[in-house]
Amino acid sequence: MDRHRRRCLYGLLAGSVLAGVPWPGLARAAARDGTRLDVRDFGARGDGRQDDTRALQAAVDALPETGGTVFVPAGNYLINPLRSVRLRSRMHLSMDADARLVAMSNAAPRAYVLLLQQVEDVEVSGGRIIGDRERHLGTTGEWGHGVMVRGGERIRLHDLHITRCWGDGISVGGLSGVRGHAPLPSRDVLIQDVVCQGNRRQGLTIGRSRQVRVRRCSFLDTGGILPGCGIDIEPDPGGDARDILIEDCLAQRNHGAGIQLYERVHDVTIRRCRILDNRGDGIHLRAAQGGVIEGNEIRGNGLRGVAIRAASRDFHLRDNRIGGNSGAVAARRREGGERGWMNVDVARGADGIRIDASSRPGRR
Repeated sequence: MDRHRRRCLYGLLAGSVLAGVPWPGLARAAARDGTRLDVRDFGARGDGRQDDTRALQAAVDALPETGGTVFVPAGNYLINPLRSVRLRSRMHLSMDADARLVAMSNAAPRAYVLLLQQVEDVEVSGGRIIGDRERHLGTTGEWGHGVMVRGGERIRLHDLHITRCWGDGISVGGLSGVRGHAPLPSRDVLIQDVVCQGNRRQGLTIGRSRQVRVRRCSFLDTGGILPGCGIDIEPDPGGDARDILIEDCLAQRNHGAGIQLYERVHDVTIRRCRILDNRGDGIHLRAAQGGVIEGNEIRGNGLRGVAIRAASRDFHLRDNRIGGNSGAVAARRREGGERGWMNVDVARGADGIRIDASSRPGRR
């Protein structure tokens, strides 16, 4: 057995301890006031014609210091993403299932429908966010997001449907430029029962952050500008992403990887997910450190099922169902003799990669 195979099969795994430790629950939120405000009482119409940004913002700003709930009834609410609806600490933005926040057309490379910046104890639930992808007036930029979380703590996003954004459906990251401080990461973020579909850059980006949990979500049909992933964990320089759980999710038909871990990423668990029919790799790791990939179905992806690139280390693959990947590679390079059927590919520069027999292609 050569040195490379020995590392793959018998390498030590610091991150494997993650699977045996219960994932911490969302930190207990500060008690919210019982105040409940309806955006219609602040002039919102939800008729798809009036700009309702100021009305929604007025409702948010009218909450007492102790917080409360802003309710958005059914309707189509035009939102100017150049202004954003800026949420505040200790609040719940509760949307009716038939409420739609619709991004107004704009040419800006960077704009957000909802902005959660340096806030704590915020919940957003229900309804839909619809981007301006088909109506965007510019051709540059990739940061037209549905929900932007920057330097937030104890954030819960659930039961949302986010589509057709110029950039990401959701972006969770750090906040730079806080005077006298290093970049402020987001902490204790739960994203649950959310669908992100047809967004241009990513379904979900996780940047500089700690303790992010993504559960029972779907990331579908992302594409239009690179990377085009369902989920991309890719923190900017000057910070990292740590303690990430992706569980019981679906990543399908994305133009890039289904799930990508790209540099400065530590301690990630990907568990019981279905990663299907993406044009890129099912799961792509580059310089990621420590984690578990277990109990997933990884099939029909155009490149590798799991690609572990150089400088990645200490990952454990077990109980995965991996097969039918690399079809695009086989079709393109068959004459050159490339092993296009390969479903798991570990680069020589990766170390401490343990692949149980239960995760070897063809076993199940």
